[in-house]
This record gives sequence, structure tokens and C-alpha cells, in this order.
Amino acid sequence: MSDQQPENPDRHDHDDLVGAFDEFDQIVAEESDRDPDLAVIEAGSRTLRAHAGPPQGDQVPARPVDPEVAEALLEVEQELSTRWGETKLEPSVSRIAALMDVLGEPQRAYPSIHVTGTNGKTSTARMIEALLNAFELRTGRYTSPHVQSITERISLDGAPIEAERFVETYHDIKPYVEMVDAAEEFRLSFFEVLTGMAYAAFADAPVDVAVVEVGMGGSWDATNVIDGSVAVVTPISLDHTDRLGSTPGEIAVEKGGIIKQDATVILAQQPVDAAQVLLKKAVEVDATVAREGMEFGVVSREVAVGGQQLTLRGVGGEYDGIFLPLYGAHMAHNAAVALAAVEAFFGVGGQHARVLDVDTVRKAFASVTSPGRMEVVRRSPTVILDAAHNPAGAVVTAEAVTEAFGFSRLVGVVAASEDKDVRGVLEAFEPIFAEVVVTQNSSHRSMGADDLAAVAVEVFGTDRVQVEPRLDDALEAAITLAEEEAEYGGAGVLVTGSVITVGEARLLLKRG
Repeated sequence: MSDQQPENPDRHDHDDLVGAFDEFDQIVAEESDRDPDLAVIEAGSRTLRAHAGPPQGDQVPARPVDPEVAEALLEVEQELSTRWGETKLEPSVSRIAALMDVLGEPQRAYPSIHVTGTNGKTSTARMIEALLNAFELRTGRYTSPHVQSITERISLDGAPIEAERFVETYHDIKPYVEMVDAAEEFRLSFFEVLTGMAYAAFADAPVDVAVVEVGMGGSWDATNVIDGSVAVVTPISLDHTDRLGSTPGEIAVEKGGIIKQDATVILAQQPVDAAQVLLKKAVEVDATVAREGMEFGVVSREVAVGGQQLTLRGVGGEYDGIFLPLYGAHMAHNAAVALAAVEAFFGVGGQHARVLDVDTVRKAFASVTSPGRMEVVRRSPTVILDAAHNPAGAVVTAEAVTEAFGFSRLVGVVAASEDKDVRGVLEAFEPIFAEVVVTQNSSHRSMGADDLAAVAVEVFGTDRVQVEPRLDDALEAAITLAEEEAEYGGAGVLVTGSVITVGEARLLLKRG
């Protein structure tokens, strides 16, 4: 990290400052969802303002080559599968707190950056990790769900934990898990055990900092036994409404539960009611706040080959010449949030008036990958995977595809979970899909292909919908449709609707 200081901040006169912030002021002016009357709430908080101006790649693991390791990993997965799945919850942190207690509080052995929100959590966490790695910090990252292998959920130094180490970690904590199971009303869930494994693995490594993504909500999420010095809230929208609330404001109450006393809070652009809730929470715990569009943001972005070129405004100053090898405006906003989070972790803007070393920041962002998020896995025709599974996510994916790819014809492959707003997702994609092939994935939560087709016909019309119950058949059908009518050169396929769908398609298309 660079300690670059302005030569003399006091020498800048008013006109110089106005000129320096002209571009950034446009961000504020263009904000359409921000309530100007939040001043009453904000007056009680300390606003984070500056006084002045490499991970190891994708490495989505396949099954272990060693048959003994593969068998051991499978046995662990089978044991974990006997526990409550990630969609069955008893809202409490008592069980995970009990596990942390008998393990000796491993989550206290390192500082943490805690990430919640509705969309963009995983991509933002990966960007934070890349930045921290570039500044030579040893990182642990915990994200969910996984795309292909359960070991993806726990990463060390930018790479998924080795299968052997995953198995060892499970067996190390298993006796303590069983102790807690025996003492509690309900056994630890699948997600709770994995969270315990992650925190134990990070302490054992040891890591310099953990980047932890919330599973669901925040207040009672199993990850919420850490005291994140930096709390990140990505955009909040409607998802898991049966558990979290029916409005962004209600959902924000749960997600705001990760904001701890004296923490620094990095807020992505939020709906007004969500922003009000989060800022009020920050006031209550005397947290420092940095808001996208106010203290930091995206100054400019241009589509580039293989991604986009950005100028970001951090809380410490401006960073130009950043190449991000990911598509879409939403990824640029995720990058701004990630940068602000790392600046906050290093004390930039609050304690120190400086920027991070710009070359290191550029190197970090250029290395970022986000499997299953606007990921191109095949050409001729182009096949894109994106894990959009709610309407807000589908909208930004549709915008990103339109901006980054000049498809003359785009065919969708959609398989979704039955508990999602499937109609909303399909409506978001309707303007960009010439046809849609509906299918289902292997999850028991997957909506049946015929049921999904019934909704799709209402949105697209009969002539634009094809039904293929098997995902492999659906992929083949979509590629065939994309190649029709001599549009081979300008055609594409987008596979979407669920992380599980994307993961299974990734295996089929990339063969692991």
C-alpha cells in the first residue's frame, strides 16, 4: 500500500477543489433513488470523507483426481446433506455461537470484512479479496452458494481450499459439532457447520483478514458471530421475502444486523426506505458511513474488449485506468463498493488522507474473476452463464448483455427455483430473448419444466417457448436455435435463473 500524500492539501484553493470534484459531483446529481431529506438521520452519524485527494485466478475446482480424496470429500458432503439445507432456517445465532465457544472463538483471531445485500455479494467479495491479496495480505474468503464444488465456499489466498484440507477441517471440528448438536434443541444446519469450518480454517491458516459473505439476511445469519470492522451492504431488492420482509426497508432491518459498534459501513446505492433503515442503524451504533454516489462511486466507464475500463472515485481519491474483466454497469458499481471497503479497512478517508497505490489497485482489478456471473464459456455461438435468480438481478444482467454483446439473436436457457419470483425474472429477460428454452436443474427446489413453461408462455407467447426437461438437451436446443437462419456470427445463448443451473451448465459446457 502506498502512503502517497498530497504535496500540501492546504494549498488548494476553492476553485481547484471545485474543478477536482466536477466529475464526481455528476454522480450525485444523477442519483434518482436517493432521498434528499435523509439529513436528519445522517446528522447523527460520522460521514467518512477524505481530506484529499494478486489472487490466483478462477480455479473453480473439479472433483479430486485422487480417488481416495474424492471418496473422502463425497463422504463429508453426504454427512452434511443429512442436516437442514440452506433454505430451512431457525432464525438464531445461538447454535453457531455455541460452536464458536467450544472451538475457542476462532473468528476472533483475525479482522473481518462482512458483506451482505441482495445482489452482487459474491462478486464484491471476490473483488475485495483480490485487492487485499494485491496488497500482500493473506486472505480467507467465505461465500455461498458454490457453482461447482462445495470447496469453493472456503478460499485461502484467492484459491478454493484444497479438498484434502476441507476434509481435514471437517473432521477436526466434527466432535465439537456433535457436542453442540447434543446440547441444542436443533442440530447445527448445513450452513452453520460450513461457517464453523470456514472460521476454523481461517484461524488455522492463519489469515490476515477474512472476507465473509452473509448467507441470508444478516442479524441471525450464521456468519454474524464476527465483529466486522467493515460492513458492506450491496444493493437491496426483493428476495427471500417470506423470511426477510416484503419491502426493501423491511429487508434492510435484517441486513443491517451486521453493522457493529464503531464499524465502518460501505453502502452501495439503495432504495430510499432501505437507505433510511441502514443509516439509522449506523447512527445507533456510532458507525462511520460511506455512501455510493456521495463519498465514492463510478466516475466513468467504457465498454472494452473483454470487460470495461473504469475511473473510480474512492473515499481517498480518484483511481483511473482500471480495467475490469467483467461485464455490466452493476459490476462497475461492485468494484466501487469493493474499493471503498478496502480503503476503509486500511483506514483511508477516516484516519489517513491518501489513496491506495494506483498501480496495485489496477493490477488487482485486472485479475478479478467471478465464475457464473456474466461468464463467457464458449464461442461460436457465444454462450454466457449468469446466476441471476431474482428480478433485480435479471434486469442488470439483461442490461449488461445488451451493452457488452451486439447479438442479432439471443436465446435464453432458464431453470429456476420454485420459491423465486420466476415471472419477474422472465419478464426482465423478455425484451432481449428471441426465444427461451425452459428446463430444470437437479435440485429438489427446481421448478418443473412444464410449470416453468406455463409461466413462460404467458410472458413470451407460445411460439417463443421451447420445453426441454433435461438441461443438456436444453443447451443443445438453444445452441441450435442460435445458429439458425444464417445468424451464426451474431447469435448467442444466455443460461440463467439459478446458481445451480449455471453450475451444472458450466460442467456440461466446460467439462469441469
